[in-house]
Amino acid sequence: MICKEMKGKTLVISGGTRGIGRAIVYEFAKNGVNIAFTYNSNEELAKEIVEDLEKNFTIKAKAYPLDILEPDDYKELFKKIDKDFDRVDFFISNAIISGRAVAGGYTKFMKLRPRGINNIFTATVNAFVVGSQEAAKRMKKVGGGSIISISSTGNLKYIEYYSGHGTAKAAVEAMARYAAVELGEFNIRVNVVSGGPIETDALRAFKNYEEVKEKTAKLSPLNRMGKPEDLAGACLFICSDKASWMTGHTLLVDGGTTFK
Repeated sequence: MICKEMKGKTLVISGGTRGIGRAIVYEFAKNGVNIAFTYNSNEELAKEIVEDLEKNFTIKAKAYPLDILEPDDYKELFKKIDKDFDRVDFFISNAIISGRAVAGGYTKFMKLRPRGINNIFTATVNAFVVGSQEAAKRMKKVGGGSIISISSTGNLKYIEYYSGHGTAKAAVEAMARYAAVELGEFNIRVNVVSGGPIETDALRAFKNYEEVKEKTAKLSPLNRMGKPEDLAGACLFICSDKASWMTGHTLLVDGGTTFK
């Protein structure tokens, strides 16, 4: 899918060095979109991606460190982006947290703890809110734009150990619908791309990864796991003019696994 009307516009995305975020970065770059992406700690990898993007796609790319457990940092981040780019057209809230930060949140219901749950909600819901607010201020100046939150079908179907994440994803989908109503008058569309189990490092960190992988392949009529590129293509479509009357919507990209 080539969207010529997107050339020269700018995407801001959180978490652009791995998995789904990286696939989105490259999908948009192929269409001539300038890229501003964040990373958590791997500065070397971020620099390598910037060099690769600018060399192979003749676009402008820039990487910025961001801790999504500190959502207010988005305000300073966007000031830096203002200096490096002349416009913001698309914002995708993609970054997630893992490791110690989700202790007490990535577990079964009876073992959930407030700190873990709070961290997941901060990184999922609060980060989406602050990032979208800052992006929307810039989008108003260029006549509109598109905002996307990456979600998961774990808020629709039971996934073991996923109660904290699944509930946060349900909350961010509701928040996106509210944002869609209030930002519509500025020609800013807000949608959600909700993926089934996708083959990423984040999924491989699941305690029951092999079980999830096998079950997903059996559930899907397409007989395979999802790939990051599957969600990247959906994001490109939603941000394109072909989806210009689409807002407040959650697009399921799950290989048919939610239905079965």
